[in-house]
Amino acid sequence: MEVEESGEARTSWLGAPGEKHVVPCDHAGDEEEDEEEGEMMLDHMKDSEEPSNKRVKPVAKSNSLTGVITPVKTPALKRIGQSISRSISFRTEARPLPPAPIRPRSKASSFPRRRNSQCWSDTVESHDLTAKEIKRQEVIYELTQGERQLIEDLSLVKKVYYEPMLKLDIMTESELGQIFGTLDSLIPLHEDLLERLERLRGSEKTVGEVAPTLVSWFPCLDAYITYCCNQVGAKALLDQKKQEKRVEHFLRLCQESSFSRKLDLWNFLDLPRSRLVKYPLLLKEIQKCTPQDHPDEDTLPDALELIQGIVAEVNNKTGEAECQFYRRGLVYLEESQRLPEIQQSRFLYCHGELKSNRGQRLHVFLFELALVLTRPEDNRDGFQMFQVYRQPLPNASINLEEIPDGEAAGGGTFRGAFTGGNDKVKNCFRVSSRGRSKAHSHSLQANDSFSRQQWITCLRQAIVQSRDRTAQTSQSQFSPHSDPALYHIAELSLSSDTETADHTSR
Repeated sequence: MEVEESGEARTSWLGAPGEKHVVPCDHAGDEEEDEEEGEMMLDHMKDSEEPSNKRVKPVAKSNSLTGVITPVKTPALKRIGQSISRSISFRTEARPLPPAPIRPRSKASSFPRRRNSQCWSDTVESHDLTAKEIKRQEVIYELTQGERQLIEDLSLVKKVYYEPMLKLDIMTESELGQIFGTLDSLIPLHEDLLERLERLRGSEKTVGEVAPTLVSWFPCLDAYITYCCNQVGAKALLDQKKQEKRVEHFLRLCQESSFSRKLDLWNFLDLPRSRLVKYPLLLKEIQKCTPQDHPDEDTLPDALELIQGIVAEVNNKTGEAECQFYRRGLVYLEESQRLPEIQQSRFLYCHGELKSNRGQRLHVFLFELALVLTRPEDNRDGFQMFQVYRQPLPNASINLEEIPDGEAAGGGTFRGAFTGGNDKVKNCFRVSSRGRSKAHSHSLQANDSFSRQQWITCLRQAIVQSRDRTAQTSQSQFSPHSDPALYHIAELSLSSDTETADHTSR
């Protein structure tokens, strides 16, 4: 009975009821996982033995291991340990493993549950490099390994998500094409870079010049414009399809499987974009670790400028695609709500949920030239649309007012919606405008102080840039041969009268 009780305590410590543990078929994987569990057991036992001034009874005299191993906290600790080990590389000395019960083997997965973090210095036995050169080799190795891991993930997405969903008729080929976009074409692109980087490694596993290779390869990243622009609509379609039971069930099973590393499908689809924005950071690190007399010294600035320009271009095109996507989703109740500033906007500063002073949850869009308050609604096809709420405000005529936390909500302005039964308000701000016919004012509440600050920062930027755009448009209407006195009067009028600026923007 004593052995049975110990076994039960061990099982409850490994995981919650219903949790599946996939064990790789190779012995190295078993030893690594057992070692991790053994180290955690020893750590937990050490914690339980902290008060060293008290005598502790030997474990052999205990009826079971239940009093030594607490089955409540350990699963959470294990999950935290797993998440840390995926992102941080660290080394620990080997400790003796305690005896563990035999666990039944499950079907092996062809993909690792987690990746082994490895540094460049782990791949070489000896070297005579300086600390700065070692750091440079580490960054180049990280660049190379990142390409390899991205290729593995993109291949996994194709093999585990796209092909089964198509074969099982979970989604149509057209729907899958919209969601996955041109992802398949990115795999050979990164395989090409990986092959080039591998060829650069010498017999001592060090890389000399890397900048010329990157300069010649970076133009291939223009393919990211098409992929990233498609992501806005892809995310909306994927969210809609998740409402279907078969799709939700399939995606949930995939996420719970070992190959997913607890990532959902969208996390995998967003990996190329995340990789793209990391290239400038890696190049800056390589540049910091490159000596002045190194052959890369002259070429690295060119490579950095090239990739920064590509990232900026992808961001601009993606912003335009996002702006067009949400513009098409606006539903106008009145023709007067169709401001020309909305149609002329090329990008979105930000958008998200805010609460009105009547307690309504609104989805607010801050376009390049206009602020639009909407109420989300679903159409007959299940796609989310946005019904325009009240009159949109041109950014050039917006007056922004911060409402300090703790300000009394007197006069019935907030109608108790912001206060939650108290007399104070939090995380609120007010936008108002002298419209074309009458004044408009909206008091809005963010979810938290950080969100409010983000909105205020974006609004200030949008207001300043819109007014500058309006001023430049007005100034361009005066030719160089016009009367300087008239030009000066117009300039004074623009800087002092907001309504005049609003009139000229029309």
